[in-house]
Amino acid sequence: MDKKIYLNNLYDYYYLLLTEKQREYYEDYYFHDYSLSEIAFNKNVSRNAVHGQIKNVEELLYFYEESLGLYEKSLKIKKLISGIDPDVKKRIEELI
Repeated sequence: MDKKIYLNNLYDYYYLLLTEKQREYYEDYYFHDYSLSEIAFNKNVSRNAVHGQIKNVEELLYFYEESLGLYEKSLKIKKLISGIDPDVKKRIEELI
C-alpha cells in the first residue's frame, strides 16, 4: 500500500491522539498538499521545523498502530464480513 494512503488511514483512526498543532501540520502537508516551505511561511517557522513535526506525527501514527492495531483489526473485520448478509454487513461497517 502507498505510504501516503496508509498514513492517512492511520490518521483517520488516531488523529484525536495528536495535538492540534500536529494535526494542522499533518493536514496541511498531506491533505492540502502544501510544501514544507509553504507551511513554514504560513506558520512563521523554519522549513526544518515543519519537516520535524511531520516526521514526528508519522512516527506517532506508526507507533499507535503498532501498539493498538485498530486499523489492522478493522481490515480483518471487513474481510470476515465480506460474505454475509448486506444489511448486517452495512450495520457492522457503520460500527467500525
